[in-house]
Amino acid sequence: MKTMTLSIKQRQIIRRLLQVATSIGLIGTICLGFYLWYKGLLTNPSLLRQTIKNFGFWGPLAFIGVQMIQVIVPIIPGGITLAVGPLLFGPWFGFLYNYIGIVVGSIILFCIGRYFGTPIVETFVSRKIHHKYIDKLNSKGWVKTFTVLMAFPIAPDDALVLLTSVTKMRFKTFIWILLLSKPIGIACYSLLLLYGFEWLTQLI
Repeated sequence: MKTMTLSIKQRQIIRRLLQVATSIGLIGTICLGFYLWYKGLLTNPSLLRQTIKNFGFWGPLAFIGVQMIQVIVPIIPGGITLAVGPLLFGPWFGFLYNYIGIVVGSIILFCIGRYFGTPIVETFVSRKIHHKYIDKLNSKGWVKTFTVLMAFPIAPDDALVLLTSVTKMRFKTFIWILLLSKPIGIACYSLLLLYGFEWLTQLI
């Protein structure tokens, strides 16, 4: 593991930049949502999906790329992108693209944490989450706990991946947990948001 040092000031700067990037991403997402609604695409899922199909394989590829990026750097709220997948590509392909993007992004995030070590983890993970899980990380039951949390729809997955990267968990074990647990959380979260959104648009 690479030795890395970050001063308190540097960590504060990085956190502020992440906060700014997240705010910009959220504002951009809201503006895009209003634009799609104005064009009638949000109230007509069939038309929206047909529009995406016109981009060919670039549409799914771009979406997977965005999903990967939001796992590594939370510029766009992950809950939004999880709902967008089924909305754009239908429930099955939407789930598949969500799954691919999140799994690949999580693997990259784990490798980043394992390579740079504790300083980068402490920079990206909030103090609240860090203090909540720090005593459990190297316990014998962490593998089971991590497996359950990865399947839980509202768990802070990205932070937990980073925290786990500095534990003694083997990379192979992490991969298996990720592959087997994530489908549950992704399916529950994305479909819940999707049908909730469709219900809301019908009311509007």
